[in-house]
Amino acid sequence: MFITNLTQTRQFRPDMAGAEGVLKQVPLGKQEGAPNFSFRVFTIAPGGHTPLHSHPFEHLNYIIEGKGIVVSGSEERPIQKGDFVLILPNEKHQYRNTGEKPFVMICAVPKEYE
Repeated sequence: MFITNLTQTRQFRPDMAGAEGVLKQVPLGKQEGAPNFSFRVFTIAPGGHTPLHSHPFEHLNYIIEGKGIVVSGSEERPIQKGDFVLILPNEKHQYRNTGEKPFVMICAVPKEYE
């Protein structure tokens, strides 16, 4: 068993071309011995965004704080604290913070894509 707190997890700028105002944390993943999945936490500053991108695996997101939009193809959908989002494999997507406070979300992915 492993227990941690997000406040004890290192925060860093991810290596994501096209990201602006994004910080990443990995409280649970391969380093902690997770056999299948990693939980990543992204904090997006007001006006910030992830890159518009796709990848060969799904990811499961839960919005912890804030509000914004998720872009998929030509569709933009509002999201806020308490929402869950499923991004399918190879689905082009982007998260944007449209609020005045940080937008924080958990992103679960297969551990090899941590």
